[in-house]
Amino acid sequence: MSSPHQQNQNRGAFITLEGMEGSGKSTQGSRLSQMLVDNGYHVLLTREPGGTPIAEQLRGILLDRPAEPIVPETEALLILAARRQHIEQVIRPALEKGTTVLCDRFSDSTLAYQGYGRGLDLSVLRKLNEWATGGLTPDLTLLFDVPVTVGLTRRQRDTSLLNRLDRETERFHREVRAGFMRLARREPRRIRIVKATAPPDTIARVVNDLVLTWLNTRGSKNRKRR
Repeated sequence: MSSPHQQNQNRGAFITLEGMEGSGKSTQGSRLSQMLVDNGYHVLLTREPGGTPIAEQLRGILLDRPAEPIVPETEALLILAARRQHIEQVIRPALEKGTTVLCDRFSDSTLAYQGYGRGLDLSVLRKLNEWATGGLTPDLTLLFDVPVTVGLTRRQRDTSLLNRLDRETERFHREVRAGFMRLARREPRRIRIVKATAPPDTIARVVNDLVLTWLNTRGSKNRKRR
């Protein structure tokens, strides 16, 4: 059997993409995934809430506009339930195979949206998240930052795509953005802020350089295709 040290060496990189609505993180996540594949990496691109059939059903509950209002505590618990399923069925197995996992939203979104945005107790959310994740944390987080008005304007270009969170108040979104900034200040080595107001091609170049440099520093070449 391999030692714990060897197992850790063979584990894939876990990279998360965060940001408020309209930050462009999903678009950049797709571009980053393709760039890494082109550079020989095994890559899994996934999302939260979602990533498994059960978690996708929970995503529908969370993002659709139900007749019954969702209270903040219920919202948080549904997200954590989806996360646990996602980790168990998708993320952890991929990491154990040495795959580079890119996840569109993860635990930082829970703290920003349900903690800073909804006003739930951050210490309670952190404990519940640690329980739901089994202690799994991202190795690198890209935080795509745009002014609230810019992000919401982008989202409102197609009202048919607006979800329940898009329709929250501007004040709510300002609290969420401020929350993300606080989280970045708390963990500057893990969370790298990407200014997302530039043209998509410019942002992609910045992201690609940042991630490739980080992967090379981390020594992840052994996780490329052979």
